[in-house]
Amino acid sequence: MKLQGILPFARYLLEQAVKPGDVAVDCTMGNGHDTAFLATLVGDSGHVYGFDIQAEAITATRERLTNEALLDRVTLIHDGHERLNEYLPIERQAQVAGAIFNLGYLPGGDKDIVTNPATTLAAVEQLLTFMPKGGLIVLVIYHGHEQGKIERNEVVAYAEGLNQKNAHVLRYEFVNQTNNPPFIIAIEKR
Repeated sequence: MKLQGILPFARYLLEQAVKPGDVAVDCTMGNGHDTAFLATLVGDSGHVYGFDIQAEAITATRERLTNEALLDRVTLIHDGHERLNEYLPIERQAQVAGAIFNLGYLPGGDKDIVTNPATTLAAVEQLLTFMPKGGLIVLVIYHGHEQGKIERNEVVAYAEGLNQKNAHVLRYEFVNQTNNPPFIIAIEKR
């Protein structure tokens, strides 16, 4: 057996939850890698909603999706993920099979622009409200910076406090690595 790294394991989890025809959400588009991955999973009959507050993330994601001929199945939203319920049509909300967050800052971008626990947890709460049973939220937590540590603590406390009757919560991490390696919190709605 070979243990999967953090990002491959995040994708593995999403592959188990998101199928052709589903709706998926990339809550932090960044450079568009996860958006393109989700667009592949949902297929021609599904749809992805991607959120980011930075214009450069929207541009990078649009370029990636165009190059991979996936743009037609994605809606790019230049706004915060805490406003999910304002952008996802009501009839699509109950079709959200999976969502991913990469918490921290845009790789190669302005390190002063970071995700924060208030908006992250607001988005998670919305997803848990309208996702169907079996819907999966994957949070990849990068906590090697000061704001990342604050967000890590609040997200972990929130996840640990979820009632097990309503959600399964998984924490996947490598505990003997140095330099604050990222880890996953996965929440499956029950």
